[in-house]
Amino acid sequence: MLPGSRASKLAFMPTVHDYPIEIAWEGGVTGKGKMSARQSGSELPISVPPEFKGPGEGTNPEELLTASIAACYSITFGIIAENRKLPVSNIETTAIGEVEQNGAQFKYRAIMLKPRITLNGATDEQAKMAEDMAHKADSYCIVTNAVRGNVEIHVEPQIVRT
Repeated sequence: MLPGSRASKLAFMPTVHDYPIEIAWEGGVTGKGKMSARQSGSELPISVPPEFKGPGEGTNPEELLTASIAACYSITFGIIAENRKLPVSNIETTAIGEVEQNGAQFKYRAIMLKPRITLNGATDEQAKMAEDMAHKADSYCIVTNAVRGNVEIHVEPQIVRT
């Protein structure tokens, strides 16, 4: 369809969602600060981690990125499982972010996700589907897709049947 044609004006209009964050910071490497999320009202202290010569008295961007990927993955898997009618009782995801330091250069290299997915009374077919979806869920995650190509994402799921 050509731009400006009548049919293109009837096309689906995307919705944009904003997530405003405010950072208050005082000082340099040994400084301190606070992250405030306007939408949720969440607040977190932030600081430079000890491995980068900071005080480590709050969370840091490296942990926040790892947490964002793990949370997005877990929520996304939960939504997929619900849509597929899988009997998931809970998901516990351990995540490890890997940052490489080469002199003064830093690169966020990879995040390893290790979800432990517990199924209640699942059939063999449901357990197989849960494992398959566990390997695919990161491809539907908004945050993972934002870093794809820059940060490697690895998933090692464990499926537990009760």
